[in-house]
Amino acid sequence: MKAVVAVEQGGPDVLEPIDLPLPQPQAGQVRVRVMASGLNPIDIKVRKASLPMTPARFPAVLQTDFAGVVDAVGEGVTRFKAGEEVFGFAGGFRGPAGDVPGALAEYAVFDAALLARKPANLDFRAAAALPLVATTAWKALFEKVAIRPASRVLIVGGAGGVGTMAVQLAGAAGAHVVAATRSAESSALALAAGARACIDLSDTSPAQVVQAHTQGQGFDVIFDTVGGPALDAAFQMIRPGGDVVTVVGAASHNLAPLYLKGANLHTLLVLIPIMFGTDTTRQGQILETIATMVEDGKLKPRLDPERFTLSRVADAHRKLESGQAKGKIVVDVFQVA
Repeated sequence: MKAVVAVEQGGPDVLEPIDLPLPQPQAGQVRVRVMASGLNPIDIKVRKASLPMTPARFPAVLQTDFAGVVDAVGEGVTRFKAGEEVFGFAGGFRGPAGDVPGALAEYAVFDAALLARKPANLDFRAAAALPLVATTAWKALFEKVAIRPASRVLIVGGAGGVGTMAVQLAGAAGAHVVAATRSAESSALALAAGARACIDLSDTSPAQVVQAHTQGQGFDVIFDTVGGPALDAAFQMIRPGGDVVTVVGAASHNLAPLYLKGANLHTLLVLIPIMFGTDTTRQGQILETIATMVEDGKLKPRLDPERFTLSRVADAHRKLESGQAKGKIVVDVFQVA
């Protein structure tokens, strides 16, 4: 089968096409004919840097998001059968028993518990843009905290991949959603996703934001997808007893503003089921919920219009790193003759 591997860590040029043997599913696994694979910033990071989730050995098959068709099932698998269309994020990283190959291959073997049936109203490309970002937003807003109707929610990075999912999910739950964005174009995207208003933290103080959008009380929930100074600002904008959730926690911060309000800080790493083999069933359940919301018209992916095939994976990585993507970049993997 055709695949692309990172022969070593480094820039996009380390990504090379290769022929690999067809993998065989073991107990609890399914083999998927991968039709499309979405590209996430974490895929870039593990290609470049030695992180806890980076594969231990190279060459390595990277990229975690995918949509495809079940081709074969291993012993004990009852949730899926051959021919069913599925989506998920389940490989491309180091796992509890060794490296788990990712989705840049025509066929891949994954833990069946990590997958769900593809939304029926999406094609493979659109479905491959959803799994990691939508699951991240879901876990942040509905497992780390409790979004309720009329909750005042600030999404920091509201025009990014995770951010636009969070804006839609919080809005669907009835929350009053404000998005922190950095440009007029980003603000337009967040507003289109359902934000009631947008702010730019580079030219507006936290105190001004709190006064203008929460009548001086502070936000009930702040979901931070940016980190750094934006997370420090979140500590100043949360209400007493409120909740801040961040997916960018690998830094030093002064927690005094949070402590003095009795507010809570939650961290989220959505790759835990892959890295440690825990809560795998829950991941599949969340993806099922996401698929239902998509089919009900409550959640929509936004794709970059440029098409990439396996032969142009390096170009896809370059585009994401350049900051020029206008939505989620998706690679067409399996080429139908």
